[in-house]
Amino acid sequence: MKNLTLENITKACQGIYHGDESLYGREVEGVVIDSRKVKPNYLFVAIDGVKVNAHKFIPDTIKAGALCVVSHEDLGETDFPYILVESTGQALLDIAKLYRDSFDIKVVGITGSAGKTSTKEMIASVAAQKYCVHKTLGNFNNEWGLPITIFGLEEGHQVAVLEMGVNHFGEMRRLSSVASPDICVITNIGVAHLEFFKTREGIFREKTQMIQDMKNGGTIILNGDDDLLSQTAPIKGVSPIFFGMGDENSFYADHINPLGLKGTACTIYLPDDTSFECVVPLPGIHMVSNALAGAAVGCTLGLTPEEIKAGIEGLPSIAGRNNIIKTDRLIILDDCYNANPVSMKASIDVLDMAIGRKVAVLGDMGELGEHTGELHKEVGEYAAKKGIDLVCGIGPISKELVEGAARGGDATKGVWFETKADFLAAMGTLLKKGDNILVKASHGMQFTEIVEALQAI
Repeated sequence: MKNLTLENITKACQGIYHGDESLYGREVEGVVIDSRKVKPNYLFVAIDGVKVNAHKFIPDTIKAGALCVVSHEDLGETDFPYILVESTGQALLDIAKLYRDSFDIKVVGITGSAGKTSTKEMIASVAAQKYCVHKTLGNFNNEWGLPITIFGLEEGHQVAVLEMGVNHFGEMRRLSSVASPDICVITNIGVAHLEFFKTREGIFREKTQMIQDMKNGGTIILNGDDDLLSQTAPIKGVSPIFFGMGDENSFYADHINPLGLKGTACTIYLPDDTSFECVVPLPGIHMVSNALAGAAVGCTLGLTPEEIKAGIEGLPSIAGRNNIIKTDRLIILDDCYNANPVSMKASIDVLDMAIGRKVAVLGDMGELGEHTGELHKEVGEYAAKKGIDLVCGIGPISKELVEGAARGGDATKGVWFETKADFLAAMGTLLKKGDNILVKASHGMQFTEIVEALQAI
C-alpha cells in the first residue's frame, strides 16, 4: 500500500518497532482489524472489543501471513515483527491519516443527525458520472469504520465520499483530522444521541467541528432548511453554500410532484440560473433534499447539469435504506437499518405517499437521553396525524410510541408487542394483502428479521 512501510507506520503512530530491521522498509499490502481477514503481508491492528482481547488472535494472524502486528501490549521477544503503541485505536487513525495524505484526491466529508448514508449514496452517484469514486461502505463511519474505508483507496480513485458519524463530544475532530475533507456537507441537526450531547446546540457544535479540518480553499455545503445550520456564519473564512426547498438557497427545488413509492419528480435550480427536471427515484421529500446536496457537490466538482441529473436519476436503492420490496401480497418499505425521531418521521412521510392501507412497524430508538419516552410518543402521534392505519410498536420503549399514536387520532389503530417474536407470531392476523408496510427501528433491534419474514408471507 502506498507509503505504508513499517518505518512510516511506526513513525505515524509514534510506536516502537520490534523485529527484523531488514523488514523495516517493506510496505504492507493491507490493513485490517479483523484477524479473520488477514492475508499474506497484511498489517493486523489488534483493537480490543468490549468482550474480546484481540491480542489473543495475534498468533493466528502470523500463521495467516501477516507481515507485522500493531499492539498496545508488550509482547516481549517474538519471532515476528510488531509495533508497540500506547493505543491501537489511535494508531489505526494515525495510519489511516498517513495513507489518506498519500493521495491527491478530492474528499467529500458528510455528517449530520439523519440521512448521512442516503446523502452519501446520492453524492457518490452524482460524482461517479465524471470521476472514479470511492465511498464509505454501508455506514462504516466511526473511528474504526472510517480508517477501514480509507484503506480501500486505490491509485485510480479521483473522489472519496466519506461518511462520519459521532455520538460523543470530541469524536468529530478525531475523524475529520484523518479525512481532511475538501468539501464538507452537513445534512441536518436533529435529536439523535441527545443522551450524550444534551441539546441540539451541542450536536451542532460537534458536527460543525468537521469544518475545522477542511483543507484550505475548501467548500462548506449545508442544509438551509435546518434552523441551526441556516444561521451558520463563515468558518475559516469560507461562507457556506446552502441547499433546500426555498428559493433563498443557492440550490433549491420546486414543482415537486410525489409519485408515490416510485419517487418524486421535481425541478432543481442551480446558482447560475440553470435548471433541470428530474425524477428522484427513491420516495420521500428528504430524498429531494439529498438530491440538492448531490447537485451542490456536483457543481463544486465541475459536473454539468446533464451529469448531475444522470447521477440523481441513477441512484440505486440499498437494503435497509428506503428500499422498496414488492411481493405478491405486500409492498415493504425496508428502512430498518437505523432510526432516530427525525428519520422516523421522514419514513412515515414516505409511507404516507403509498396508495392503499398503510402499516408502520416501528421499534425502539436508542440514545435519546432523558426525553426518550416523550420522543417516542411524538413519533406515534405523528404517525396518527398522518393517517397511518396501523402502528405496531415493538420493544419496551415503543409502548410509549403506541400510546402516542392513540393520542394522535382515533383513525389509527395501535398495537404494542414486547418482542419481535410476539409480533412475528401475530402478524399473519394483523396484515392484509395489498398492505404498504414501513419497517424501521434502531440498528440494535435487528429488524432485518422482520423484513425477511414479511417477504416470506
